[in-house]
Amino acid sequence: MLLTEGQVSDYKGAALMLDALPKAKAMLGDRGYDADWLRNALIAKGITPCIPSKTNRKTPIPHDRVLYRQRHRIENMFGKLKDWRRIHTRYDRCAHTFFSAIAIAATVIFWL
Repeated sequence: MLLTEGQVSDYKGAALMLDALPKAKAMLGDRGYDADWLRNALIAKGITPCIPSKTNRKTPIPHDRVLYRQRHRIENMFGKLKDWRRIHTRYDRCAHTFFSAIAIAATVIFWL
């Protein structure tokens, strides 16, 4: 994925979000989040990382494959949210308003 000016990769964005993570048993992530510093930071917070190793890692780190398969539910939810034009195109510039639109869309999606 090519990034343009002003965009932040998910990998770098994860570093910014570490302090804001809620209590959780595990964190599901794709191969893009395979980094020793991220794994160590999650373990320090008491969160079990469920991240498959990148193919170029010399010694693969095992992960819970059964738990990782549940990640499709998260991906499906994001896909359904992007069906909402207001969210997909990010009409709302204010973060509070944008989050409110996501909450409304998620509620409607849940009830449908």
